[in-house]
Amino acid sequence: MLLLYPISQLYGMGIAIRNKMFEYGMLKQQEFDIPIVVVGNLAMGGTGKTPHVEYIVGSMLGRYNIGVLSRGYKRATSGFVLATPQSRPEDIGDESYQIYRKFGPDITLAVCEKRSEGIRKMREINPKLDMIILDDAFQHRYVKPSASVILTEYNRPIFKDKLLPYGRLREPSRALNRAEIVVVTKCPLGMKAMDYRIFEENLKLFPYQKLYFSRYNYGHLVPIFPEEVADIPALDSQNADTSILVVTGVANPKPFVRYLRRHKAKVQLRRFRDHHNFSSSDMEEITNLFDQLQGKRKFIVTTEKDAVRILNNPYFPHRLKQSIFYVPIKVEFIDRGEPDFTSGLEKTIRDSRLFKS
Repeated sequence: MLLLYPISQLYGMGIAIRNKMFEYGMLKQQEFDIPIVVVGNLAMGGTGKTPHVEYIVGSMLGRYNIGVLSRGYKRATSGFVLATPQSRPEDIGDESYQIYRKFGPDITLAVCEKRSEGIRKMREINPKLDMIILDDAFQHRYVKPSASVILTEYNRPIFKDKLLPYGRLREPSRALNRAEIVVVTKCPLGMKAMDYRIFEENLKLFPYQKLYFSRYNYGHLVPIFPEEVADIPALDSQNADTSILVVTGVANPKPFVRYLRRHKAKVQLRRFRDHHNFSSSDMEEITNLFDQLQGKRKFIVTTEKDAVRILNNPYFPHRLKQSIFYVPIKVEFIDRGEPDFTSGLEKTIRDSRLFKS
């Protein structure tokens, strides 16, 4: 690992030069006359961007005509693609597909590598848009945001990390200065005052920056193929005679697995890489693992993001359709007696120099 440290230093120099070019105007940022909210992170993957984008969309619907724009990571298409009811995960990416399934006709959703171009095309298609949320665009600095929301995970905070490839950081931690809002995600239950203070002291935020803490609220099991399921199991009612095969293709499945292991069932994990597209051989492996599970009752549990890829996967065996479920998650912000996250975001947008009267 130490051999990667010099490469990490060179990478940091390149990032610093690029950021200075934006600061000095050598690289141009485009400004828009509607609020542009960026949701991103400094570390690679696993901080919970998609659930937080969903939270923002849900809390702002009714007050704004919302558009969501992503690059559509790991999609099979390129360029600008508008989401429609006929879209598939391979068309727009699994995370964008997940968001569109939840909010569908209530929002305009598109994917495009070039965010400026994507914003312009979205507004041509829907001139009523008056807020656009950019998913995973903090490093895409060609668009001037009205508010930047940066996420850092509780168990892997940026102040304990290093630059790529020695660590997981895309940018040095000082890049946090560009954000108006910082959210510590995936916080455990029962946090104490000292836990909050550790983050407040180590993040070293400026007075103009707002700090929030959030956790996941896990829902009940949902069948991926409801037409095949007569009985939906409840996790709380399972015992040691139940075995669960957990199948994940996310960056950091540990909080999800930790939640499942709080119950009495036996849990076995099969972890795939993030955004994994399950092949026929993967499905054979999953079938074999399922058949080897012990216990009077057994089923497969996956994440909401993986569920959208499994739902559309032609290789998933029919006989397992009655046995596979996903756990929906919602973001819950921890109440610390201060203005809530949505109020803080709206105030940030109002205070943006682009929207001062």
